[in-house]
Amino acid sequence: MKTRLKKLSQQIARFYKNSSIQMVISVSFTIVAVLGMIFIGLSLLSRFRVANNDLIAQSNTRVLEQVNINLDAYLKNLRRVSDSTYYRIIKNTDLKSESLNEKISLLYDTNRDNIVSIAVFTENGRLVSSVPISNMNNNITPTNEGWFISAINKMENLHFSTPHVQNLFYDPSYLSRWVVSLSRKVELTYGGNTEGGVLLVDMSFSSMEQICKEVSLGKSGYIYLVDRNGEIIYHPRQQLLYAGILNENNHAAVKYEDGNHVETYKNQKRLVTVKTVGYTGWKIVGVTPTEDILADTLQIRIYGIIIILFTIFLLVFANIFLTSRIVDPIKELENCVKEIEKGKLDIDIDVSGSYEIQHLSHSIYSMVNTMRQLMDDIVTQHEMKRKDDLEALQSQINPHFLYNTLDSIVWMIENERYEGAITMVTALARLFRISLSKGDHIIKLSDEIAHAQYYLTIQSIRYKNRFSVEYDISPEINELSIIKLVLQPLIENAIYHAMEFMDGDGMITIRGYCQDNEVILEVEDNGPGMAQEKVESLLLDVMKSNTKGAGIGLCNVYQRIRLTYGAPYGLEIQSEEDKGTVMRIRIPYRKYEDGKS
Repeated sequence: MKTRLKKLSQQIARFYKNSSIQMVISVSFTIVAVLGMIFIGLSLLSRFRVANNDLIAQSNTRVLEQVNINLDAYLKNLRRVSDSTYYRIIKNTDLKSESLNEKISLLYDTNRDNIVSIAVFTENGRLVSSVPISNMNNNITPTNEGWFISAINKMENLHFSTPHVQNLFYDPSYLSRWVVSLSRKVELTYGGNTEGGVLLVDMSFSSMEQICKEVSLGKSGYIYLVDRNGEIIYHPRQQLLYAGILNENNHAAVKYEDGNHVETYKNQKRLVTVKTVGYTGWKIVGVTPTEDILADTLQIRIYGIIIILFTIFLLVFANIFLTSRIVDPIKELENCVKEIEKGKLDIDIDVSGSYEIQHLSHSIYSMVNTMRQLMDDIVTQHEMKRKDDLEALQSQINPHFLYNTLDSIVWMIENERYEGAITMVTALARLFRISLSKGDHIIKLSDEIAHAQYYLTIQSIRYKNRFSVEYDISPEINELSIIKLVLQPLIENAIYHAMEFMDGDGMITIRGYCQDNEVILEVEDNGPGMAQEKVESLLLDVMKSNTKGAGIGLCNVYQRIRLTYGAPYGLEIQSEEDKGTVMRIRIPYRKYEDGKS
């Protein structure tokens, strides 16, 4: 045996050695392709059953999700009617002097296609209002009904019932109406005093039944609906179930998690898909017998084998044809590579031939382009790093301002200072709208000044007009560009370090003007000021980025100006004790369109 294998290997080696490259490639490709197709074909056939099961399972899941959406919309409509009745009608009606019937009738008329009745009861079961029929059945005691008990005792205040015949009211046309009831505990007002009650909204079950009837899963698949206890709410063969002719595995299905499960019920293997209906605990169950899934498997397998054989046949002849076109393109590609080795990176590589050769030529061409681009990338990497640094600095937001502002708004509302609260909320909204600026870092100077004004509006209210503000802004700078959020940190510094010590006579002056092809923005206060040594120390800390506390804002402004505009621009501070402080920003004169680019 070993001798035969050795001779065979020698013959194969001799064949490859004495054959042309075209023959070697043709034979090798053909053998590999045939073996590969056989292996792939067998693998696909063996995996088809699993893939088909997964496909059916995914399809069932999508169908049940759509049913869930429709049921959810149906139940939400029921909740909207209940909420409207309670919050818009019952809550706003004093039953000692007003009646609920007229208002509830309007709501009922709007939804009469789906609503069977709306009724309100006291806590002891006395009927307060009922639409469209008010004649109660004397044989029915509301307090003994499940929907009434659930509403009184249910902490969540909402209770969906299973479908049932509602016979509360004496009317022949409603004795056999199947409904889904939503009951809730409510508060009834009598002369300013409140007492408990129950609101009942009955919706026709036929709409829910129609949603489920329109769905089918394959040839003999079906869906049914159960409540959280496993009791069947809807089933396409419900009459047969009631008659005991047919059974369903509903009590086992209710314990399944959402998703697909394989079960064997009465010696029949089937795929069960489960989806829970939100906030009701109901479950939609889809059942697909395995026989349906595998019905067309044999036919598909035969078709697959034919396709594989035909593909192998084409591959044999395609390999013979393609190998004849491989040798010359390979030589042409080799010549191009030799030119690249000589350092000619601008060479145009366009080699024809098979897809593999073309792909290889394109890859080499892409590699040459990459080599050229690497030099450009090195140049742009520094700019990208500057941009990342700028974004990181700009993302530093002091949350305490937002917290304090919100606390102030809450305090104003609690003390019924609504105008001040509205002013602060409006200013805060507009301030954050400019802060976001749709993700832009460059904004108009008019927007930056507006941002500062909104900030000062909020702070003036918080500090109870402890200081006043003056603006001296040259109109010619409004349409110029600036990086956003540079004025606010300076104003914040002036408030916290100067206005804190003032008692009604504080003044902050904001200036903006052009000078020597530059834009100057100043924030001046009449606070206690600083000694020259402290000013120089603060500027040194800002430049070295080792500031703490409020100085972080000044450092942030300084670094962002330097990262955006370069070394000649930045932040200056002038201060004199007992006279105040001036913080000055210098940026280049740029139109908004030029600044963005």
